[in-house]
Amino acid sequence: MTEKKVVEALVSGGQATAGPPLGPALGPLGVNVLAIVNKINEITKHYAGMKVPVKIIVDPETKEFEVNVGTPTTSALIISELGVEKGSGTPKTEKIGNLSLAQILKIAKMKHVELLARNLKAAVKEILGSCVSMGVTVEGADPREAQKEIDEGKYDALFKEEE
Repeated sequence: MTEKKVVEALVSGGQATAGPPLGPALGPLGVNVLAIVNKINEITKHYAGMKVPVKIIVDPETKEFEVNVGTPTTSALIISELGVEKGSGTPKTEKIGNLSLAQILKIAKMKHVELLARNLKAAVKEILGSCVSMGVTVEGADPREAQKEIDEGKYDALFKEEE
């Protein structure tokens, strides 16, 4: 029994191609690169415009493969939710957009499995931290305000609905 080969790459959601980084990594394994690329694009199409981590596990003997897709980075999800090009270069002075707490909750749910947070409330606070460094306001205010309000229990009802 031969050992399975693992290829990891960062691809644009729904836009992977047989070119680099996938083609050169998969070609020598003798698998149908196009079939793998099509599978990746099918799985990642709802992450269009975002970089998505993928892991392809190939059995070089049988040529069978499986594709595991991670979630985009927190910053990519925030940028996608805002519909902007990139984060602020000067987050203290230049704000690039505003998110609602509901949008933050949506991102936290997508990322929760990959975050170090032990519950949804902690995950939301982690996403809010990313907003601080990207120049994003939350509910029209500094994300640190929302973090403080979460600690004070202002949004407890929101978290109870989700558990």
